[in-house]
Amino acid sequence: MLTCRILCIGKLKEEYWRRACAEYQKRLTPFCRLQLVELDEERVPDRPSPAQLEAAVRQEGSRILQAVPAGSTLVSLCIEGIPFSSVQLSQTIEGWKNEGRADVSFAIGGSWGLSDAVKQASRLRLSMSAMTFPHQLARVMLLEQLYRAAQIAAGSKYHK
Repeated sequence: MLTCRILCIGKLKEEYWRRACAEYQKRLTPFCRLQLVELDEERVPDRPSPAQLEAAVRQEGSRILQAVPAGSTLVSLCIEGIPFSSVQLSQTIEGWKNEGRADVSFAIGGSWGLSDAVKQASRLRLSMSAMTFPHQLARVMLLEQLYRAAQIAAGSKYHK
């Protein structure tokens, strides 16, 4: 069975985000072993300098890379990544499973972005959209797309 790990910077603050994530986590149970790993967000001053932001993103990236197990396929969610359709995501994950890559880690950076080190270590840079979304919503969107990908692979009618 596939292990999907979502490595996130920060915690979900609003209850509605937590409820949405919990729903998709429950739905994904038959399809994969899901691990949601919340990593500490780096604190920055109210008006951070570019150097302070860069240092914070670098520290968060280091935490992400330390949380990726050896042999896991790393996917970075970033705006400059490749936009996939839901079918393409499903086919890619199924292809990895067929290659024996049964462990996939998805990295979601904090509000200041994702470090270059994480992006460079990734097998895939994935863009959810050319639009900008709150990083908390990105977690919900990713969980829904993983569920949709599993449903596509199973041939269900969820994906119309």
